[in-house]
Amino acid sequence: MYNLLDRALKTVMARGTLRVTGPDGVVRDYGDGTGQPVNLHIRTPLAAAKVAADSDLYIGECYMDGTLDVSGGSTIYDVMALILENAQGHRIPKVVKAAYAVRKALKRVDQYNPVGKAKSNVAHHYDLSGALYDLFLDRDRQYSCAYFETDDGSLEDAQLAKKRHLAAKLDIKPGMKVLDIGSGWGGLGLYISEICGAEVTGVTLSEEQHKVSNERARQRGVSERVQFLLKDYRHLNQKFDRIVSVGMFEHVGVGHFKEFFTKVNGLLKDDGVAVLHSINRSDGPGATSAWIKKYIFPGGYIPALSEVLPHIEKAGLYVTDVEILRLHYAKTLREWGLRFADHRERAKELYDERFCRMWEFYLASSECAFRYAGMNNFRIQFAKNQHVLPLTRNYIIEEEERLRVIDSKLPRLKSVSVD
Repeated sequence: MYNLLDRALKTVMARGTLRVTGPDGVVRDYGDGTGQPVNLHIRTPLAAAKVAADSDLYIGECYMDGTLDVSGGSTIYDVMALILENAQGHRIPKVVKAAYAVRKALKRVDQYNPVGKAKSNVAHHYDLSGALYDLFLDRDRQYSCAYFETDDGSLEDAQLAKKRHLAAKLDIKPGMKVLDIGSGWGGLGLYISEICGAEVTGVTLSEEQHKVSNERARQRGVSERVQFLLKDYRHLNQKFDRIVSVGMFEHVGVGHFKEFFTKVNGLLKDDGVAVLHSINRSDGPGATSAWIKKYIFPGGYIPALSEVLPHIEKAGLYVTDVEILRLHYAKTLREWGLRFADHRERAKELYDERFCRMWEFYLASSECAFRYAGMNNFRIQFAKNQHVLPLTRNYIIEEEERLRVIDSKLPRLKSVSVD
C-alpha cells in the first residue's frame, strides 16, 4: 500500500529533502537531496494509502490520530511548507487533482448556509472556550489578519494597526452609525466607537463572542454607544453610514454572495461607505480544503476576487478601492502558532492531545497556504455614490496618522473572559 504514496511523493518532490520512514521501517528520501532533511513518519499501511488517495483530507487527519508523525526535530509546519513549496510547480498527482475537482463541483452544496445552518457552523469554531483563544491571540482577541507596518512589529502593534487602517479607510466622522458584520469579541467595534466617536452596532452568530463583546462594552462604559447583537445580518433593517466586515465573508458561501451584497446595499445609506476584508484565493475560484471543512470551518469558503466583484457590480455598488495584503496573514499565523506552542500544555488541559494536534495542523497548514499556495487578503471599499470619498487615497494616510495620535495615548485593555 505504500507504493501509491511512494509514486505520489516522487511526483511532487523536486527540491529539498523529505525523509520518510514508512510503515515497513524503511527510510526513503524524496527531492534533490538539498537542505536540511524534513523527517516524516508514516506508521501504518492504511495511513500511507489514505494520504496517497486524498492528501488534502488525510495528512491532517492522520497527524491528528498519530499515524502520521514528525521526528528528528522536524515539525508539521516543516512538512507542509516543503510539500506546498514543491507543489507550487504544479507537480500534483492525478488522484489529488481528481479529488479536488469533485470538491469544486460540489462547493455550492457544501456552502449552503441559510440562517439556522450558518449559526451552527459558526458555533462549531467560535464557541470554543475563550480560554483557548487567550492562549494564542493578542490581548484584544483579534482573530483575523493583522497589518504589519514593519517587518519586525509585534502582533499587538499589528492588530492595532489593522483596526486603525480599516477605520481610516472608512473615513468615519463623529456621530456616524457604523455596522460591524461579524463583530467577533468586539475589538474593532470598540475601537471605532472610542477612537472615532461613532455609534456602533455589531452582529455575530457566536454566543460566546456575543457575551464577551457586550461585557467589554459594559466594563468600558460605552454600552450606550456600542451594542453587539446575537443576530444574522440578514435580519437587520436599519440604515448605516458605514459598514465594515472583517473575516466574516469567508463564512458566507459562494451561493450567498448575491444575497450578501444585496442586503449590504439595503443597509447602507445613500452616502454610505463599506469595507469588506476577506481572505482571497489569488489563483481564481476553487474549493475549500476537505480537512478544513470537516474539522475547522464547516460551510466556509475562501473566495477569489473574480467571484466577488461581479456581485458588487450587480448590486448597484461602486468599487472605490481594492487593497491586497500579501504576506500579512502568514506573519499573523506564525505569531499564533508560536504562542500556541508556548501554551500547548494548557490547551491539552482544556481539551486533549488530539485537539492540540488538530490545532497545530490548522495553524501550520494555514500559514503555509499564505506563504506558498497563493492565499492573501483583499480589502474592497465600495459605496453607492462614487462622489462621497476624497479624490485621492491621501486621506487614508492622513487619517491613520490622526488616529495614531489618539490611540497611542489610550491603554490597551485585555479582552475580558466570561467562561
